Amino acid sequence: MARPLHARAPAPRATEPEEGPRAAGWARAQSPLPNQRLPVPDSVLHMFLGTEEGPEDDSAKHGGRVRTFPHERGNWATHVFVPYETREEFLDLLDTLLPLAQTHVPRLVRMEAFHLSLSQSVVLRHHWILPFVRALKDRVASFQRFFFTANRVKIYTNQEKTRTFVGLEVTSGHTQFLDLVSEVDRVMEEFDLTTFYQDPSFHVSLAWCVGDVRPQLEGQCLRELQKIVDEFEDSEMVLRVHAEQVRCKSGHKFFSMPLK
Repeated sequence: MARPLHARAPAPRATEPEEGPRAAGWARAQSPLPNQRLPVPDSVLHMFLGTEEGPEDDSAKHGGRVRTFPHERGNWATHVFVPYETREEFLDLLDTLLPLAQTHVPRLVRMEAFHLSLSQSVVLRHHWILPFVRALKDRVASFQRFFFTANRVKIYTNQEKTRTFVGLEVTSGHTQFLDLVSEVDRVMEEFDLTTFYQDPSFHVSLAWCVGDVRPQLEGQCLRELQKIVDEFEDSEMVLRVHAEQVRCKSGHKFFSMPLK
């Protein structure tokens, strides 16, 4: 996806531990003589190291993914998107596509949830979350529900080229998504946040992996994946979805905004 949910997937901010007592101060309080300090054991000196730091960004805990912006306490990663409600037939199709893709890139893993992004991931201060959501609701309140189809296999990377995605690009309903993005962008501008990409490719990500592996997935692999989609029974109906709501995820909070 482009400038400004990949679609203008993150995560609640861990509460940081309170700052512990300062070792030197503790030592002075226990000293029996005003001009003499007792030695402080190493176990105490090192007890509170790092308590003023933010949560550690251990990429091994989330599949090797790396933050696109640094953590700061009180900042919440925020993303606006249309959920992609799957049916059993869609999952059957995915169960056919993924093993083929994994023969070219074994480390590909299936997405846990599916959506079409209407914004980039941006950072909101906690006290701006509810005003931001209210502004979004006002902007999308007049939008009608619509059908869209995503049936063109395409390979994507994020802007930093640190992750690769296998996706299904929207082939009908593109205009409606552009209209929604236009309203989301206005809210982003009100809050001085980054708007969406200039020429977006709306899509549903199916699987992902760390690194830029487009050379392995494009070409022959991409053609084979597209053939599976084209020949899948009733694929046109399976991949035709009703957009009924816009959602906003900020930290661990989800907000739903139904379309008319």
